Amino acid sequence: MKKFDLVTIGGGSGGIAAANRAAEYGAKVAVIEKDLLGGTCVNRGCVPKKVSWYASRVNEAIHRYGPGYGFKAENVSFDYSEFLKARDGYVERSRAGYTGRFEKNGVELFEGLARLLNSHEIEVNGETIYAENIILATGGRPSLPDVKGVELTDTSDDFFNWQTLPESVAVIGAGYIAVELAGVLHGLGVDSHLVVRHDRPLRSFDDMISDALVEAMAANGPTLHTHTNFDEYRQEDGKIACYQNGERKLLVDRVIMAIGREANIENLGLENVQVELNEDGTVKVNDAHQTATPNIYAIGDMIDRIDLTPVAIRAGRQISEFLFNNAATSEIDYINVPTVVFSHPAIGTIGLTEKEAVAEYGEDDIKVYRNKFFSMYASASWHREPCYFKLVCQGPDEVVVGLHGIGEGVDEMIQGFGVAMKMKATKEQFDSVIAIHPTGAEEFVTMR
Repeated sequence: MKKFDLVTIGGGSGGIAAANRAAEYGAKVAVIEKDLLGGTCVNRGCVPKKVSWYASRVNEAIHRYGPGYGFKAENVSFDYSEFLKARDGYVERSRAGYTGRFEKNGVELFEGLARLLNSHEIEVNGETIYAENIILATGGRPSLPDVKGVELTDTSDDFFNWQTLPESVAVIGAGYIAVELAGVLHGLGVDSHLVVRHDRPLRSFDDMISDALVEAMAANGPTLHTHTNFDEYRQEDGKIACYQNGERKLLVDRVIMAIGREANIENLGLENVQVELNEDGTVKVNDAHQTATPNIYAIGDMIDRIDLTPVAIRAGRQISEFLFNNAATSEIDYINVPTVVFSHPAIGTIGLTEKEAVAEYGEDDIKVYRNKFFSMYASASWHREPCYFKLVCQGPDEVVVGLHGIGEGVDEMIQGFGVAMKMKATKEQFDSVIAIHPTGAEEFVTMR
């Protein structure tokens, strides 16, 4: 029986990061992956999504902003198959990089389905291997609603397998995945509809963000359908008809389900070990990412923390630091995690929303600063596209506990502010920084 100091079940971003970090400290490590190395992020998420977002931004630059800057681009066409070569080629190169890193670090890769036999033994491809420590990092998958005709629809995963673009699409969901995909497709010229059950998308974000996003969609698209909950899908006239309470509400070429995600826990053999589940089907862990079996850890989208690739990477690496480099703990700090939504326009957020801050500290202990700025990129080409910025400050020293922005370039401007907020920077310290002009980022250090 092969014996390893660490085995990660799942070769996504978190499992890969944990494996490589452990191997760098001399541990004998294996990774078990039943699908494509790189997981959701590299193959069906962050990486191809971001490349697609860039493509849609190029199209916007040509058709929306170019004429205002004096560029006349006539007979412009978009070859989706050529785009796919570029996007998927980038994904393949990223995947190859992981394989090369494994070879360099001596990480052994098992391609197959892992099943826990007990707290130390794992079966894969008919072989049993021994692991002193195990990290569960199997990620998640898109959820599907229990409605009639759901088999006619695609998931957010399926989108990345499309070989052609439809003329029209409905994206079902109010979270960031739905918002991003609807924006990308609209930016590429598809008649796109974002369908949400309540009054707006991104309801868990600060109200300023969701209000501004709705405003931008009204001005530029995609078409937003609020208070809509389709309960049946039918094939009609070569298209998909979307019904609610027996009434046809929408007729489109394709439908994408992006209503949420669920943990990949099936067939792992969890019944053979003491691993408990939360009510939502995620794996229950303590602050140190340990399950009820102390040598079995879990990270990423299969636990009830923050479902972001960098969070899974940080958690995986910290566990390896704890196990193999004498780190004091395998805990990580889930407070003030910078988050970006690649919407149109982009969104950046760190920390508490205004409502969350008031609920935690009380209204009298919170002061809020806001600025509105019109992007020069858009405004110089005769478009007035507003950007909104907000700082949520707490206490007499006005410690910045929330930072939120939506508009041109916000996705690239908030990382450094995350460092400042980790250091508990105050509004006065923000103000002490000389602004970079002319930029949108200067709004965060010039608020009155």
